[in-house]
Amino acid sequence: MTALSARLVAARKAAGVSQLDAARHISISRPTYIAIEKGERDVKPGELVALAALFNTSVSRLIRQDTAPPMIAPHLRGEIPQASQEAGVSEAIDKLAEFVDDYQFLLEKNHVRLVQAMMPPNIDRSAADLDALPARVAQYERSRLGFGEREPIGDLRKTLDEVGVHVFVDALNSKLAGLYSYAPGFGYCILVNRLHPRERMRWTIAHEYGHFVFDRDKPGVDYLSSGERKPLSERFADAFAYNFLMPAEGVRRQFEDAKARAGDVNVADVCRMADFYGVSMMAMTLRMEKLRLIRSGTWDFLKDSGVRVSDMKREAGIAEPDQKPHIDTFPERYLLLAIQAWNNEEITTAQFAKLLRRSPIKARELAEKRSLLDEEGLIQFKLNASVLDRNNAPA
Repeated sequence: MTALSARLVAARKAAGVSQLDAARHISISRPTYIAIEKGERDVKPGELVALAALFNTSVSRLIRQDTAPPMIAPHLRGEIPQASQEAGVSEAIDKLAEFVDDYQFLLEKNHVRLVQAMMPPNIDRSAADLDALPARVAQYERSRLGFGEREPIGDLRKTLDEVGVHVFVDALNSKLAGLYSYAPGFGYCILVNRLHPRERMRWTIAHEYGHFVFDRDKPGVDYLSSGERKPLSERFADAFAYNFLMPAEGVRRQFEDAKARAGDVNVADVCRMADFYGVSMMAMTLRMEKLRLIRSGTWDFLKDSGVRVSDMKREAGIAEPDQKPHIDTFPERYLLLAIQAWNNEEITTAQFAKLLRRSPIKARELAEKRSLLDEEGLIQFKLNASVLDRNNAPA
């Protein structure tokens, strides 16, 4: 099988098209089409264009020779009932598959090996205790990733990228929070909905990482809400996210500090704690309810009051930034690989722009901006300069 035939097979399966329908689309017999997929018969240019359109992909992606096509899309679709593949799920799956495909392409162009994810230990799912286990696993992961027992997690996406978990961000249907999959030969990857608030995206990343910890080999899609009872893996991921982003010891310490300052804990204090941990007001309130630090039903009371969370924050003295920080679609490592491949003339400017999902002008601007940052950050002295005090050195 050639690289082209392998990509045709992957694209057809990802699109959910049968060999018979593909053959009919280009007016050939099914045996002839099967010969194309086996590499025994060349595909004609017109047939290739028609198949690319049928499979909802590009000709340039089909003729890419350097990397094997990722099998994310078929696996993800296999896990989702057909009735649930609405609300933009198919489009989201295709996006994630293309992102991984492009990432592998850039690794090949730069002759770079992928950083393998730091795999957490396996969990005995049959004995999962949703009261104690998520908290214990979350604390272990915080320690393993270099976070303390109480401190907020800074740039979660960057931290996961450094340990080989790839987080992409793009616009999805508003009902979708994100999706996740483990791609053999590539690693664990997550796609998060850009249209959600920043705190919600952060929660989704932590939630999807909980899936990686709990059942990394099983892909899936997460919705904002579901009327059905959540399976064990979803309940674990939720509990993990609470404990991972808002460690119990840290929340209790913040609560006691606020109480000691004024002899009481009010709504403004809860707002400030949510801001400290980078989570939504709802997440922090529910977390404090679960820890029995505040009255049960507090979040329902706040929600029913009709007061907007933005107004609560303003009253608490939490200033909203004038301009929301830009969140790129791709992880930092991906951007650096694209710029390096372009600087080394391994890819054309047109390819560079497509890989960054930008216009050629915007892609050039990004590369130039990064180059200026690198130049400004250079250390202007030789690294082989001695640091010994020669006057006190032994004879």
